[in-house]
Amino acid sequence: MNIQKIPLMSALFLTACVTINIYFPAAAAEKVADEIIQDIQSSEPEKPQSQLLPVSDLAQWQISFYQLLDQTVSLFITSAHAEANLSVDSADIRRIRANMRNRFSSLKRFYQQGIIGIKFDGFLATRGSVALKDRNKVNKLIQAENTDRINLYHAIAKANDHPEWFNQIKATFSLSWVGHAQSGWWYQAANGHWKQK
Repeated sequence: MNIQKIPLMSALFLTACVTINIYFPAAAAEKVADEIIQDIQSSEPEKPQSQLLPVSDLAQWQISFYQLLDQTVSLFITSAHAEANLSVDSADIRRIRANMRNRFSSLKRFYQQGIIGIKFDGFLATRGSVALKDRNKVNKLIQAENTDRINLYHAIAKANDHPEWFNQIKATFSLSWVGHAQSGWWYQAANGHWKQK
């Protein structure tokens, strides 16, 4: 292989690797996740920032990775792209948010009783046994909520014309769902153990 071609091939490879996530606005995604979750849980008074859960080492590593990637990419792109926003205004997003907001009052009771917990990935799961009279309702609530969370992440990615952002949006929201858990709710730590906030 010609040695002169190696730098050109390396540059092309780097560009190809970076292009996948080049414009993902991590900071904007965090802000959007917080705003949407606060809106869904709007029947409750807004929590001060200090009550949010500390971020686990693994989650902090993910955030640091995306921030480092953003900084690295900013060396190669103009500053106009550095402050990208994330669009969250579409009919699908509004419909999903309304469904989730309406469902929250039903979920809240089960959160408070410790029947439903937030898994590390941001999805809901039952914890322990559920009374027979509530089992069907709880299962339907969890299924509907988890489906809407997946649909919300897809809708946000679609509204921004970047379906490849789904996993990054999901990861961002997973941290926010756990971070916005209210006092007494159960959540799953990165090691898989359940904890009560």
